[in-house]
Amino acid sequence: MIYFVKAGGRGCGKRHGMPRGGGRGYGHGRGFGGRDGEDGGRSRRRMFDSGELPLVLLRLIADEPRHGYDLIRRIEELTGGAYAPSPGVIYPTLTLLDDMGQIAAQQSDGAKKLFAITPEGQAELDANADLVAALIARLAAVGEERQRTDGGSVRRAMGNLRNVLVNRLGDRDIDEATLHEVVALIDEAAQKIERL
Repeated sequence: MIYFVKAGGRGCGKRHGMPRGGGRGYGHGRGFGGRDGEDGGRSRRRMFDSGELPLVLLRLIADEPRHGYDLIRRIEELTGGAYAPSPGVIYPTLTLLDDMGQIAAQQSDGAKKLFAITPEGQAELDANADLVAALIARLAAVGEERQRTDGGSVRRAMGNLRNVLVNRLGDRDIDEATLHEVVALIDEAAQKIERL
């Protein structure tokens, strides 16, 4: 859901009563762990606080003209697939940025609107340079964390362990001594990993 907030006593912009300046006039926040935080009902912190998503979009558009789907894909790439904003969030934010004169649609070959940054949008980025750098670093950190904790080799090893346990422990002939030995091996592996 997009919502608009009048921030800290700042005046509202001329168009649509939108706040201007400092990137504080836009609101957006979604959890991460899936598309827009769809993470099976677990509560996760929001990816973006009020005013942050438009700054990220401005930064990505400043790098090169982009359309909405490309922006979704680029954010998903930055986070290693941990987060992808929905079209229902991206497109209204692009409309807002366009209305505020911070981006402008360009001629494109396809049906998709390609947006480029305007001098006003670049001024907004320059005024919020530290925040923008921190936001991009945060997205990259989410991607690095995802890579560390969701690596293919770790998933393969865990799947292998699960299959072995299901097959071995499902054997009706397993005795209590073997069961205790299996538990001891798993505990030992857990302790060794913890000490790494």
